[in-house]
Amino acid sequence: MKLIIDKREVEARPGQSLLDIIKEMGLCTGRLSDEPLVAKIAGDVFSLNYIPLRHKDVLPDRESKRKAMAASGGKIRLLRYSDAQGRAAYTRTAQFVLFLALHELWPSARATMRCTLGSALYIKVSEVEEFSADRLRERVADIVARDIPLTFRRIPTSEAIRLYTERGQGDKAKLLSYRTYPTLDVYEYGDFADYYYGEMAPSTGYLRTWEIHPTSDGFVFVFPDVANPDRVAPYREMDNYYSVYSEGIAWGNLMGCRTVADLNEMVEQGSVRELIRVNEALHEKRFSQVADMICERGARAVMLAGPSSSGKTTSANRLATQLRVHGKKPILMSLDDYYIDRDKIAPGPDGQVDLEHINTIDTELFGKHLRALLDGERVELPSFNFKSGKREWHGHVLQLDADSVIIVEGLHALNPVMLPSDLPHDAVFKMFVCPLLPLNLDLHNRIPSSYLRLLRRIVRDFETRGASVSRTLSMWDSVRRGEARWIFPFQEQADVIFNSATLYELAVLKKHIFPLLLEVEPDDEYFEEVRAIVKVLNFVHAADVDDEIPPTSLVREFIGGNSFYRK
Repeated sequence: MKLIIDKREVEARPGQSLLDIIKEMGLCTGRLSDEPLVAKIAGDVFSLNYIPLRHKDVLPDRESKRKAMAASGGKIRLLRYSDAQGRAAYTRTAQFVLFLALHELWPSARATMRCTLGSALYIKVSEVEEFSADRLRERVADIVARDIPLTFRRIPTSEAIRLYTERGQGDKAKLLSYRTYPTLDVYEYGDFADYYYGEMAPSTGYLRTWEIHPTSDGFVFVFPDVANPDRVAPYREMDNYYSVYSEGIAWGNLMGCRTVADLNEMVEQGSVRELIRVNEALHEKRFSQVADMICERGARAVMLAGPSSSGKTTSANRLATQLRVHGKKPILMSLDDYYIDRDKIAPGPDGQVDLEHINTIDTELFGKHLRALLDGERVELPSFNFKSGKREWHGHVLQLDADSVIIVEGLHALNPVMLPSDLPHDAVFKMFVCPLLPLNLDLHNRIPSSYLRLLRRIVRDFETRGASVSRTLSMWDSVRRGEARWIFPFQEQADVIFNSATLYELAVLKKHIFPLLLEVEPDDEYFEEVRAIVKVLNFVHAADVDDEIPPTSLVREFIGGNSFYRK
């Protein structure tokens, strides 16, 4: 069979795996920076253990083709760590190795995926005496050295439920009871079995770049540097971020909603309505506390930043409401109005204009205006016309009085270059808004906050802009790169990090997003990304409870009906 792998034509023999073929092509270098991890065939991601031409496909009179090979015409693209789906495969491989190592060393330990801390993954370990990160590091290195092949066994879902029940992994068994598919792909080694909702590298030996650091109640696993995968990414502790995430865990414990299975039970029993009421009350209490902090400091300006679809606009408005309770006169400003004219922005090396770069903002003008406003001067503020791509002036003059507080919302609001260097520290309060979802699928599989933000954005872009799922997905990688460069490096400098996630919203968003996802055809460029979203949402029960969600809720910014957008 003729294949075209990364634009090179090769001949595949019966029984050869993709890994066998790319070894013959000289593509297995032993360097993670250019080592293929998985392959993309006709929009789907496959393990390198996939066999394009099986012995049984070779018939006496003709050669049969597997479905993926027929759909792709033999074209295969290899994915590496530089590709998002390649990194996802590496992450799943790391999960398997870590949980296998924990199982071998401490079989009774309870290990729980918590959150990502920059380029690191935090895992809590409990129900074990004398846990040692050093011993874990040694065992992980041993498993990597064993180069264990990673192949799955497809079993009935009912058998998987029985398997995990017998092994005391009730969280997995409970989640699988909501699975709609009759089978499950399980990865096994000895008496250890797990699953991670996607393909992994061909073997444990591919886990070449990593480090483990101890924490007070577990460890962090540090991934490769995306810019240079042959070295471990820099690791820094993120105390503020983790403190807020831990608060979200406490909220989940308070409301009895720690996993997707818990949420499904609430949807079935109708108690999801109470979950909504309590979650919204907790948010309101937190906004009130932030307003208290601002007033106690005597700050005259609030710089509010956050990644895409974090709920910045609603957060700014709800904070403004709470400041009014204190007798303040909040004034909302947007950094978008300080964009430089599009025709004055120099393109990057790729010939494209990076609209998320700090150089697209007139930082000098903003700093000058902020200083003048805080000094009591009258200032004419600009307005940016996104249709013409130019700054305009419409006579919008602003002057603060003694009770005024400016709330400045924008992508770069926490970047130090936005503020004059001589501005008094107490004059400005910094706030970072981000949904830190503390809801896991099960103990070994978390739902990334970026996943929740993507769901929010898909729903919002469709509802407000008529954008297709594929259109939103086509921009997402660029958005994430901009966030990694211009937002997340400054989050720890915030005076407060506000967790804008709600425990109930996956069930609400599913009702809005699932019909859109199912319309994406297999030949769509982003079909595999859509499938990855669907795989998770298949475990979630949709909740038809929009009537319970207040018009000022952060969730309303995405599903519609937000009262702050009404004229």
